[in-house]
Amino acid sequence: MPRDPLSASGGAPYQAAYPATQAARHQLPFRPASPVEEILTLRIALGRDKVGTVPTRFRYEPARPYEVLVTFHLGRPDEVDWVFSRELLRDGLIGLTGQGDVRLWPAHCPCHGATLHLALESPYGSALLEASAPRVREWLERTYAEVPEGAEPDCAPTDEQLTAFLFGDC
Repeated sequence: MPRDPLSASGGAPYQAAYPATQAARHQLPFRPASPVEEILTLRIALGRDKVGTVPTRFRYEPARPYEVLVTFHLGRPDEVDWVFSRELLRDGLIGLTGQGDVRLWPAHCPCHGATLHLALESPYGSALLEASAPRVREWLERTYAEVPEGAEPDCAPTDEQLTAFLFGDC
């Protein structure tokens, strides 16, 4: 079977290697990254009555617990990355949120059911995208299973761990 061109180069997607409890997290000197990924095909408005699709990777890194990375694969050698907060994505599944470059809101499409709209603005243009809200919600729940809300500060090394790492006292 050919390799999925969108699969992560760093190994298998989402594997909960450690329990996501406060006690377990404090026992680990450094918490190895266990990314949470999902490949979704988003619909994109290309014109007034024209819609296309964009393969998209949603990625969450516990080492960067406050953000999500959304990579759009446009069929060219380059990819387009957008980084925004996990909280913004969560709030966008409930109601209109964001301002400026990233705005999100839930909607219902007669053909596709519950959707999440993403409006993105940059100096190079703008895009209106639509994702399956249940699939985004399921992926987001996996990120919270990996790093629960409020536990984000626990993902960073302590001052003592940084000192040991920097000065070779490991």
